Amino acid sequence: MPPFNIILTLVTIAAVLFVILNTVALLILAERKVSAYMQDRIGPNRVGPFGILQPFVDGVKMFLKEDIVPSHVDRVFFFLAPGIATGTALLAFAIVPFGNTLPPPGPAATSAEFQQAQENYQRYQFVIAPGIDIGILWVLSISSLTVYGIILGGWSSNNKYSMLGSLRSSAQIISYEIPMGMSILGLVLYSGSLNLEKIIDWQTHHGWNVLYQPLAFIMFMTSVFAECNRLPFDLPEAEQELVGGYHTEYSSIKFAMFMLGEYVHMITTSFLLAILFFGGWQIPGLTDGSEWWHTVLKLVILCGKATIFIMIYMLIRWTLPRFRFDQLMGLAWKVLIPLSVVYLLCVMIVREFGLPLITLTIVSIVLLIVMGYIAATVKAPPVRHVARNVHRPIEVEVS
Repeated sequence: MPPFNIILTLVTIAAVLFVILNTVALLILAERKVSAYMQDRIGPNRVGPFGILQPFVDGVKMFLKEDIVPSHVDRVFFFLAPGIATGTALLAFAIVPFGNTLPPPGPAATSAEFQQAQENYQRYQFVIAPGIDIGILWVLSISSLTVYGIILGGWSSNNKYSMLGSLRSSAQIISYEIPMGMSILGLVLYSGSLNLEKIIDWQTHHGWNVLYQPLAFIMFMTSVFAECNRLPFDLPEAEQELVGGYHTEYSSIKFAMFMLGEYVHMITTSFLLAILFFGGWQIPGLTDGSEWWHTVLKLVILCGKATIFIMIYMLIRWTLPRFRFDQLMGLAWKVLIPLSVVYLLCVMIVREFGLPLITLTIVSIVLLIVMGYIAATVKAPPVRHVARNVHRPIEVEVS
């Protein structure tokens, strides 16, 4: 891996934090504009031209707003929960490439080739922590810790609505972590590494993974929506049922930290979708050179791909209705987990017998058709409604 330079690393961390925090502010404005467009409204347009200064005003309001702490909360965990939610989301981005990267040098035929690969790898890599072999595993493990912030926030609030929201979140995130991890094992089998730079490099030589494993992309993207608590999977904060969910008792900057963690998680997963399935910074015919403008182009391409997925997050929010909780858990345990196991078995067979990559595409299409047929033919059990006890007046006979 490249030699550790503390100054360069600190500058990279500061630059990434600056960009992410300001991007979150702009994404909030963008989501409000997208929501207004889809609902035939105008959206924020009073502060600055076209409402562009609205994020700045909202940020100032969050800092100056009165920080109300209810008397019945557990103060230690009540204050700790937003920090956990935000810190884990930011920490997960540490190994995510955001521009031009080279794969860590592997075994070479001659020592001269290995030395040349080592020299090339000494150049600056657009990632905070390059060369981490457990790359994708680090992201999944750290992202899963976000649930602790949500659970602590709901439990410490000493509020039934908050507690129900945190319990929903724990069940949801734990359930969807399984198909999310299973869906990318096929990519790891072919790239031979958990390192994200190597996964990008494999796609530059063989083509984007979405072409060969579209079913893995669909399963991973569905699970990511549930992991980010985005519609139609935002059951932990369903306002029609739970007031505000796990952050009902939060206000001011602590509430903003929960929202910051959610949007940072959305940015991280958008970069992962672009890296794992759409070649990262690679576009055939455009990113084959090594000049300085190729480096800038690769940075723009990767950020552009991630932006597209962020826009999909926002569009889906106002397109699909929220699932019931039994539907949410049924989708994970009855559909995605069995489907991911069957799909992984098929990928292992294709890999073992050295079949062409197009076989994976055919397998994905066949499994999608079979699952669609099963979903269309199997009737869902009827929903039983529990009758309420109605207190009727007792009739007394008067003689």
